[in-house]
Amino acid sequence: MLDASAGNPTEGTCADLETLRNAGLDMAGLSRESPLEARPEWFELLRRSVFAGDPGVRYHYLADGGRVTALLPVRLAGGIVRKVEALSNYYTSLYAPLLADEADAAALRRLLERAAAERGGVHVMRFAPMDRDARIFRELQDQLRAIGWKPFRFFCFGNWYLKVERDWEHYLGQRSANQRGQIKRKTRRFSEAGGLMEVIAEARRAGEALAAFQEVYSASWKTPEPHPEFIPALVRHLAARGALRMGVARLNGQAVAAQLWFVTGKKACIYKVAYHEAFASHSLGYILTAHLLRHVIEQDRVAEVDFLIGDEEYKKTWMSDRRERWGIIAYNPRTLPGAALALREIAARGLRSARAWIESRLNTAPPDAPSRREKGSR
Repeated sequence: MLDASAGNPTEGTCADLETLRNAGLDMAGLSRESPLEARPEWFELLRRSVFAGDPGVRYHYLADGGRVTALLPVRLAGGIVRKVEALSNYYTSLYAPLLADEADAAALRRLLERAAAERGGVHVMRFAPMDRDARIFRELQDQLRAIGWKPFRFFCFGNWYLKVERDWEHYLGQRSANQRGQIKRKTRRFSEAGGLMEVIAEARRAGEALAAFQEVYSASWKTPEPHPEFIPALVRHLAARGALRMGVARLNGQAVAAQLWFVTGKKACIYKVAYHEAFASHSLGYILTAHLLRHVIEQDRVAEVDFLIGDEEYKKTWMSDRRERWGIIAYNPRTLPGAALALREIAARGLRSARAWIESRLNTAPPDAPSRREKGSR
């Protein structure tokens, strides 16, 4: 039985967070004022809906005074090469170990040491996607080095977001005249054709919101979800906490477009979008995005809107800024597989650097500069 009463700090590993709750451990300090993906509930959503039955799921934790002060959600993978990976997948736009305010770098190091010791010692650890400008990103690299590992950073994807400065009219004023005109004209045409748009946020309407989203998604261009239980579980979770913002466009009563957004704190996130292909001429994604943006700016008064994953061109027209998400991959050089993989990583990075240097030299040469052979013949 776990014992993390005052003055008796503990550390350990469990396969689910219910174990910690049953031991009376409080996890509230890990997620106070945190975004959705930096909360214990997010990792349990993934575990139950995506990694159900996966024996490799692990939560390494530290606890003191009846509170969990540090949590590292990961999963074991691999065969001959044993790996520890972040408990994340393509549903994840941002990952980080969870630390309470009082947890220091030594706490993170202890969790990494526990993870590294699994199954007689692992060879590789990989954490992604992360905010490279966040303190936890730097600390993770530092503590991996502190336990004798060799970490490397790698790019994951671009992330477009909007800094909300004032109200909806100010936002429109920052857009191009063409975009302002398109929002007005396309919204009016949709309305004249019998279209209606709404934002479902009430917990009592969670079932209705989910049904509309699934109806649209099944008629869209998108492939079926490989983990069909995740989105329904996420919608119910968001609705129960007042975070759901499901935008639905209906044409003569039929749901023809849906967008799953959520709001935590002062931030709105655009998570999933879909529209019925048969009604693509109405620019459904365009007008529904505008409708939801106006809602979160005027009603929720958010300070930021986040498009989460990807550098698609259309995101630039809606958002104001771009940042990047990066990952960390680390190798244990005290093991043969880890040392070999670290050397391969170093060689590959050196080759890419050399190729980039050569290309930059070629690209900066004057376009009409004669070659060495031409110079010699003159």
